[in-house]
Amino acid sequence: MSTFTIFLTLIIIVAFLLVVVIMVQNPKGGGLSSSFGGGANQIGGVQKTSDFLDKSTWTLATLLLVLILLSNVTIMDNTGVGESRIMGSDPEVETNIPAPIEPPVTSPGEQN
Repeated sequence: MSTFTIFLTLIIIVAFLLVVVIMVQNPKGGGLSSSFGGGANQIGGVQKTSDFLDKSTWTLATLLLVLILLSNVTIMDNTGVGESRIMGSDPEVETNIPAPIEPPVTSPGEQN
């Protein structure tokens, strides 16, 4: 298994976890903690739940960004050209494309 496949698998898992953590949160700041009847004045573990969700969101987002950048480094060609292996470019394979056939040049007075 290639390193790119490993990075791709990790990116998919982290992205899924990030979606789950974001969906659990409430956009107005309540989120999971509001379902337990807690507010900002709540004493105990409910306020820590929102802190955990906030920290896990930032951690997963940072991890996702790092994995994407590292996967980009692993798929670069060693030729220094910067073309990706995903696009199927292989520097060792030459493509022989025939030159286009040009019509013969005739002067304006000549006819075929």
